[in-house]
Amino acid sequence: MFKVNFEQPCHVHFIGIGGISMSGLAEILAKEGFTVTGSDLKESETTEILTSLGIQVIFRQVGENISDDIDVVVYTAAISPDNEELCEAKKRGIPLLTRAQMLGQIMTNYKYSVAVSGTHGKTTTTSMLTHILLAADTDPTISIGGMLDAINGNIRVGNSDYFVTEACEYTNSFHAFNPYMSIILNVDADHLDFFSGIEEIADSFATFARKLPDNGLLIVNGDMEYLEHVTKGLTCRIITFGFGEKNNYRAKDITLDENGCPSYTLVIDGKEEGQIRLCTTGTHNAMNSLSAIAAAKNLGVGMEKIREGLLQCHSAKRRFEYKGVLPSGTRVIDDYAHHPTEIAASLAVARTITKGELWCAFQPHTYTRTKALLSEFADALSACDHVLLADIYAAREKDTGMISSKDLAEQITARGTDAVYLGDFDSIEKFISKNCKKNDLLITMGAGNIVTVGENLLKK
Repeated sequence: MFKVNFEQPCHVHFIGIGGISMSGLAEILAKEGFTVTGSDLKESETTEILTSLGIQVIFRQVGENISDDIDVVVYTAAISPDNEELCEAKKRGIPLLTRAQMLGQIMTNYKYSVAVSGTHGKTTTTSMLTHILLAADTDPTISIGGMLDAINGNIRVGNSDYFVTEACEYTNSFHAFNPYMSIILNVDADHLDFFSGIEEIADSFATFARKLPDNGLLIVNGDMEYLEHVTKGLTCRIITFGFGEKNNYRAKDITLDENGCPSYTLVIDGKEEGQIRLCTTGTHNAMNSLSAIAAAKNLGVGMEKIREGLLQCHSAKRRFEYKGVLPSGTRVIDDYAHHPTEIAASLAVARTITKGELWCAFQPHTYTRTKALLSEFADALSACDHVLLADIYAAREKDTGMISSKDLAEQITARGTDAVYLGDFDSIEKFISKNCKKNDLLITMGAGNIVTVGENLLKK
């Protein structure tokens, strides 16, 4: 495999450079002195930023874009095998790397590379650790899966040995990573269009954990069911976090304020280390913060800066994000949750801060996930007083007629909760305008584009 060496910058060409992850990698390499070029199918705000950095972006993907002075070509799974650039690179014998492989290669150039993994909570936990490292003036390089105000986007290029990135299990892409420190937040059933079930997912996380070197560190949820499965046979150091008393990093006496933000007593190896207060919502984020604290402590950051960073962290966009108040007096929150575990956690917070009725406008994400976890979705959403269902967001899939949001509405109704299938956003907006009232709380929820429902209502 082609090795990326920051001491020997070369020419890297990205096919699909305008993607959020690809553009971030291109920006890192450009600022490290590499010659970076790329192609995409259309101009965007992202490509404008890349162009401003001196990166040549070509808005057509043809074989002529590939020249002999290119040392390596990077591509994503979205690039088809018959893509002209990809075919030309193969014809010329130019080394190829996937996006994940390039990210893994970049990690080897940092002494302290941290990979944040887990079925849920990656973006928020990466945000927490980012704020802590910024508060400690470590000048880190950051790659995050959401837009974070603290770094004005999803990428930050620093000038130090610290590198933090999210590590996604989908298609086993994190197996290409080379971290010094890894966090495993949880292991749950998801991405069932790729994995056969929870056992294969647990195996994937176990393989990821084995990527750590002997002098590396795994920070892992000590309360999760698959702890032993994931950690068996590891030669690196292991630190556990969670609410159970046996964990190295533990939260006790957790309380939530009027906004749902937790405070707790931090316990490290049985010794109380004072209070921790968060500006992110829910007890699940108390759990996430423990992993960020453990990572920061083992990167040499003191507790004062850890507390400071956590207080500055309000999470990334679309993570229980307050959007405003409707003319009716209904508060609007938007949340990215698209898995039953995430939904249950977010709705538990919402219930604690709701004076009136709790409404959820939910857009299921992918047909396979909705079908496989239909009962779990219905259980989680039944925590609301009212559920308004949009059509399923297909993402990478096609509608085969095997499942629809109507099926989910029926399941929720059978559990005694009011659920209405409305399908399109316009119908949902009209329903909300007619029925939501003062002191109610509306959550627009899902990984698709359901966020526009609340935004449109707030503009009226």
